Amino acid sequence: MTVDAVIDTVDTALPPVVDRATWQEQRDALLAREKAHTRAGDAIAAARRRLPMVEVDAATPLTGAGGGTTLLAAFEGRARLVAYCHMWHAGHPAAEQCPGCTYFNSQVRELAYLHARGVTYATLAQGPYEESVRYRDFLGLEAPWYAIDARGQEALGLDGGFALLVFLRVGDRVYETYRTRGRGVEVMAPTTGLLDMTVYGRGEPWEDSPAGWPQPVVVDGSDFRLDGRPAAQWPRIAAGHTPAP
Repeated sequence: MTVDAVIDTVDTALPPVVDRATWQEQRDALLAREKAHTRAGDAIAAARRRLPMVEVDAATPLTGAGGGTTLLAAFEGRARLVAYCHMWHAGHPAAEQCPGCTYFNSQVRELAYLHARGVTYATLAQGPYEESVRYRDFLGLEAPWYAIDARGQEALGLDGGFALLVFLRVGDRVYETYRTRGRGVEVMAPTTGLLDMTVYGRGEPWEDSPAGWPQPVVVDGSDFRLDGRPAAQWPRIAAGHTPAP
């Protein structure tokens, strides 16, 4: 993504201008659809709660701040764990790290509300701990950060990053209850939902928009970048933080 993705509304197609009553009528019609969408989401969540679960190895090895640890320990004593699998390019500089993982993972900030409901959130980085945790610190993230090696990834059936895994702890046994990837991880990014509420949406070519609507965003990974690096890095650099690794 570059500054070219910022839409200039002066020379761009616009919605028709109507009076307040006409606008309210159409807004109310859309509201009915939005409420139906919310109820459909509730029904899907209800089905998700009825999924069976599969036991995984509680001793799946991880590396954390204190050295070697396990998946069980990552629960931090809570009953539920949501873990994001962060793709890592070992040996590459910060500017070349996964822009998609940075986009989603960097937006999960305030964890107190999850903790209050007995849920832990953590990152499982698919690369060396000492190298990848410096990236966490550079971005100013505070969520627990673990490295998971090839053996651990195999134990959890992972075939890449960009995935969200959900676990349940029953005593010392661990079960996977849900996982999602691709657009399923959009739940982590309020930015995406807010863009969807704007008149031009995400500005991506796949969107069903009125004729003439600008769609300047190329969906190829560069859509999460700004001037050559993941966009979330720029505020940290401006604040004087050194990119890592």
